[in-house]
Amino acid sequence: MSNFLNLLPLLCFMLFMVGISVFVRRQQERGSYMQNFMRHYFVGGRDLGGFVLAMTTVATYSSVSSFVGGPGMAWQIGFGWVYMAIVQVTAIFLVLGVFGKRVALLARRFDAVTVVDIIRERFQSDFLASISAFVIVLFFCGTMTAQFVGGAKLFEAVTGYSYTTGLVLFGLVVVVYTTIGGFRAVALTDTCCALMMMFGIVLLLYYVLQAGGGYDAIMTSIETNHPEMLDPLSAGHMPIGLYLTQWILVGICTIALPQSVVRGISYKDTKGLHRAMLIGTVVIGFMTIGVNFTGILAHGVLTGDLASYGGVDSIIPRTVVTVMPPMLAGVAIIGPIAASISTISGLLIVASSAIIKDIYVRHQQKKGVRVPQQRLRWLSMAATAVIGGIVFFIAVTPPSLIWIINMFAFGGLETAFFWTLLLGLFWRGANRTGALFSTVGGTLIYCITQALGFRVFGLHQITIGITCSLALFLIGSAIGQPESDAVLDVFFPKKKQPVEAAEGKLAEE
Repeated sequence: MSNFLNLLPLLCFMLFMVGISVFVRRQQERGSYMQNFMRHYFVGGRDLGGFVLAMTTVATYSSVSSFVGGPGMAWQIGFGWVYMAIVQVTAIFLVLGVFGKRVALLARRFDAVTVVDIIRERFQSDFLASISAFVIVLFFCGTMTAQFVGGAKLFEAVTGYSYTTGLVLFGLVVVVYTTIGGFRAVALTDTCCALMMMFGIVLLLYYVLQAGGGYDAIMTSIETNHPEMLDPLSAGHMPIGLYLTQWILVGICTIALPQSVVRGISYKDTKGLHRAMLIGTVVIGFMTIGVNFTGILAHGVLTGDLASYGGVDSIIPRTVVTVMPPMLAGVAIIGPIAASISTISGLLIVASSAIIKDIYVRHQQKKGVRVPQQRLRWLSMAATAVIGGIVFFIAVTPPSLIWIINMFAFGGLETAFFWTLLLGLFWRGANRTGALFSTVGGTLIYCITQALGFRVFGLHQITIGITCSLALFLIGSAIGQPESDAVLDVFFPKKKQPVEAAEGKLAEE
């Protein structure tokens, strides 16, 4: 009976997610949905408000590892992990602040629907666009697999049902609602997921404090038995190099992740963008600090050694089961699982857009063939379902060390797109050769160093990937042909638009 009580809240939440997608689909079909299917399906018609934009960006950025592996490491290491993770607070502000308005204006200028559309227009290269789409799909599949596996393992640990049951339950649900509703359904379900993440953190924190005898009692116990947890370097467990690496990997370079940048194409106006930057920063700050701090306080409940609890990833599930009544435990795990499904849905819609919009439609356009909107509808839905199905079946027999795959994919995307987007959108001297060298060469170097386990000064391979990617970009830009004046005038107009005109353009459709 207790197992079913654990499961009931999650079942209700999953049904609610599907209900949202069905509602969104019906609402869209009453309007101009089929007149420009791809714009609606892949970027929600470009009219998201500030609150929904903030929540969908936060939910896509946050993952199941943020709620399981992260606080588990905080339990083991202490406040040093929180100090390291704090850099994530800047992620939403930076991605929307650096790229938000820029990509929104450009997308409206040449009707871009994806990040790859912008790359193609900037560098006038179908080959680079195809490579970019391939990189997105490849690394997204790795990240989505990690989310499926992490969510299913959490489900198994808390509810008592099998790993496969959890995978089928939320795995198929997220594929179904993403396929049916497209980007707008993803944005709205992401908002619900983000709210559930925050509620789950508050709920778990309350019960951890109660079970541990209160904040003062827990902190006194930590100070007495584990004083190294109060040290920023955690007695050598958090070296400066790890701080630097993580600040690059999960902080600064995340501004160029395609799943985050594409949010800049989807909002309605600049007022909404500014509101999203503020709300998103507050929400991601609350989540990052709250969940990792809860992991530290879990020491007041789980007082044994790490091995006795089955490893870092088992800390939060064990804490939930230990401190909470069955029904509320079922509510609490909605937060981490919501982080999993929101990340999957966000990646899934971008991956399918890479295949349909960036490869198939472009190929047809080059042949002079105009693809009917009805065919685009079915192909887009089919691509979303197929990608989701492939990742689902990979997750049925999960690979080991899934968190490493997740971080590998994160670093690969950053290496491929950080300089291509940053320099491409803000430097006139960037050209096609530099972007190709950077995307292809930088990504290959990153993957090779990962495969060989090669590190410089013990730092994560992202430092090698990002450095080599920059060097290759600069070399390629120096030896390659500059882009045409026609292209540069679009991206860097000599006579800047007045602020009022730019504001108005963001509201145009």
